Amino acid sequence: MAEKPAVGLVKTRIGTIKEMNRYPIKSFAGERLTSSRMETYGLYGDRSHAFIDETKEGWDSFITARQIPAMLGYKAKLQGNDDCEKGTAAASEFPEVTVTSPDNRELAWSVQLLAEIQAHTRTTISMRRYAPQTPDLLGADASSVLIVTDALLSKLEAMWGKPLDARRFRANLIVALAGDAPDEDSWIGKRLQLGSAELRVDEHCERCSMIALDPDTLARDMSLLQKVNQELHLHVGLYASVTRAGLVHVGDELFLLSDD
Repeated sequence: MAEKPAVGLVKTRIGTIKEMNRYPIKSFAGERLTSSRMETYGLYGDRSHAFIDETKEGWDSFITARQIPAMLGYKAKLQGNDDCEKGTAAASEFPEVTVTSPDNRELAWSVQLLAEIQAHTRTTISMRRYAPQTPDLLGADASSVLIVTDALLSKLEAMWGKPLDARRFRANLIVALAGDAPDEDSWIGKRLQLGSAELRVDEHCERCSMIALDPDTLARDMSLLQKVNQELHLHVGLYASVTRAGLVHVGDELFLLSDD
């Protein structure tokens, strides 16, 4: 249902935040959140750590599960509480990261972890830890936040004909879509309000071979990528930039903002 909170602006409820995920280390498994600060670069601490190939520049310099599928078997979690009211969001460094290995060992962001990941590739890799106050994106692929709707996941599961684990798509926000919500394509270029934050929807997320990897077994099934290509032109989810920082909770309503 649409309402007009101000002259010239239409505010349409399109769903609620069903799930929130943070990935403190790029291409590692992440953690489920119930609330978080939404900073200018995305969820607080998301992709704040990454493995790098120093011989390359920009996005190509990131070492990901495309090169090393075993990375998805490691789970990363930020220590402590990231609630902005605790002051952590203004700190000069992100909290330490705790990593759980595939065989349930606890590791830190350390040379030991680097050695384990390095063992999977001949490419010499290094570690990068971003600062919270950087004006740029952290280790994100495109925009700050990745959004996927439950309706699209259900549609894709029916197309594929197999149970579909949402973790394959590494979304920051999974939205429970309202039945009368406008088509997702129409969101592009518009703003979203959630909690006290606002986003701008930038573009579709074009999927790659990472979605073919089972999050638990790491078994590869390319038929999912083929189906996404055939039926959805590789588009699953939307990238969005943060236009207003704020606090977001699971259960918050999501509104589409548009000019009258």
